[in-house]
Amino acid sequence: VGFGWEADTLAKLMHQGPHLLAPTGSDLSVHNEIGTVLAGYHSDLNLFTIHGKSRYPGLFVWLRDGRKIAVKVPDGCLLVQAGMQLERLTGGYVKAGMHEVVCTEATVEVLKARKQRGESPWRVSSTVFSHVN
Repeated sequence: VGFGWEADTLAKLMHQGPHLLAPTGSDLSVHNEIGTVLAGYHSDLNLFTIHGKSRYPGLFVWLRDGRKIAVKVPDGCLLVQAGMQLERLTGGYVKAGMHEVVCTEATVEVLKARKQRGESPWRVSSTVFSHVN
């Protein structure tokens, strides 16, 4: 299997690890100016960062070639990013995923539509951080 690892290597590394479900929220009725940074440019310390789909756009990732792209997670899917633990385990072959969350024109458009429907202005991200034990 990849990197010469046994098929269950990652499962064994993660077994009983200090995994964390960490929902975060931003009140877009307050923080709705285009360009407002809701989570600054960073990578995560863990093995994998698993992003669920947010009700609002604004998550961006950087590709290996340096391009910044907006993330669009399809319904029923997750975005899995490598963290710093995986970068170190692979000797830097797999890079920790850089990402940020910013209020964009698309964020404001969704906010307006949700407000008209009487829906919450909160941008909630339910993210799981998996760790090596």
